[in-house]
Amino acid sequence: MKYLVLIIALLIVIPSHGQRNKKDEEPVAPTYVEGITYALPRTGVRVHVEAIREKFEPGPYAAFAEQLLGIQNAKTRAYSKWSITNIKIETFSEPDPEQVHKAMGDGAFDVSLASNGCLAGINYKYPDASTEEVQTNKSFQEPDLDDGFSFAYFSDTPFFIPGDSTNSYRATRVSVEQKAAEAAKRILNSRMNQYDLAALRIDGEYPDGKAYEVSLEELKQTEQDYIKLFVGRTTYKTGSYSFEYVPGSKDKNAVIFRISDENGIVPSSDLSGKPVMIEFEQEEALASQYAKNAKSDNPTAGAKGVYYRMPGFANISITYELNTLASAHATIAQFGTVAPLPDELLQGNYSISFHPETGAIKSVSIK
Repeated sequence: MKYLVLIIALLIVIPSHGQRNKKDEEPVAPTYVEGITYALPRTGVRVHVEAIREKFEPGPYAAFAEQLLGIQNAKTRAYSKWSITNIKIETFSEPDPEQVHKAMGDGAFDVSLASNGCLAGINYKYPDASTEEVQTNKSFQEPDLDDGFSFAYFSDTPFFIPGDSTNSYRATRVSVEQKAAEAAKRILNSRMNQYDLAALRIDGEYPDGKAYEVSLEELKQTEQDYIKLFVGRTTYKTGSYSFEYVPGSKDKNAVIFRISDENGIVPSSDLSGKPVMIEFEQEEALASQYAKNAKSDNPTAGAKGVYYRMPGFANISITYELNTLASAHATIAQFGTVAPLPDELLQGNYSISFHPETGAIKSVSIK
């Protein structure tokens, strides 16, 4: 009987002990700390460039220009040259990948963000921004359009003349000098015809004023076209381009694009051109004072993850071959200092707005 009572007691105790151990071994659910991720902005520079190409094609009879027409120093070598006619500098903002933070605690529940994910306010209703215009950056050359001009059109001298009995009737090639002489003769005849036409006008034998003007213009055009056979012709082509550059916090200069006489305005990666530099001269004194006063004696400063930016300033210069093409003074956010927002402002009693373009505090007010 004593053994029976002992066995019954054990059967009661063992399940209870097993249940207690199983409960104790159950994993405790982890506590997650959530927040709102945001970015501070950085500043980029967009450079708009207008340029013109001067292209020269020498005339096929340039070597005879002085001999036949008295034109000295006719150019005999082709060239192409690009020149910048206008530069415009503007800035834009975008999220800074080096300044991405997470607002924690009370501050996370009242965060307002701009459309690009940058911090816009705390306890502040950020107005809906209008749709930003998308910029198209053109950094390539458009092909030349054929204007239909050809030096061959203005020479009616044949390339070959029929032979005779002295050369067994074989066709003979006309020399370049002979062709040049014929072209020069055309020019002189055009000039003489203009003189004769003017003489008729003076004598009153050309009553139709419109016909006179048309005839005179045709003679002048013929003269100019044939003169091009000796002095060559120059054509011009214009183009507009845009380039973007986002400086790092310590950047001083970089190649923003290049100029190639052959390929025109090209990106910085195209080594066929000479470099055009963008240079930044930071206002060091301002940045130094920002950094000095941004320091906090609070060991837990920034624990709630809300930061703002005191943006820097810089003089921007666009230079080419030691010549300054354009300059500007602008706010460059990343040249400034990042500091934590004081915890006292994150208790829900204050409304804080930020400039989403720079990350600077715009206003602080009591709700």
